[in-house]
Amino acid sequence: MPVDQNYDEDDEKQDSSEGSSRRFGDFDCPECSANNPYDDKFGDGDEIRCYYCGAEFRATVTESGRLKTRLI
Repeated sequence: MPVDQNYDEDDEKQDSSEGSSRRFGDFDCPECSANNPYDDKFGDGDEIRCYYCGAEFRATVTESGRLKTRLI
């Protein structure tokens, strides 16, 4: 079976019933592009910090369940 080089797990359809209550186990820092795994999941309204550059963000989850981050 051929391997799809453009496959990304994040592109899979998410359960739309989760919406803004969705929790995340990691994020990619918008400042330094490092991936930051979190043991305790985070969600809408939580403050998160990049382990590499130290930037702090407020997590916002849209109604469609997508993560948005804002520098604080």
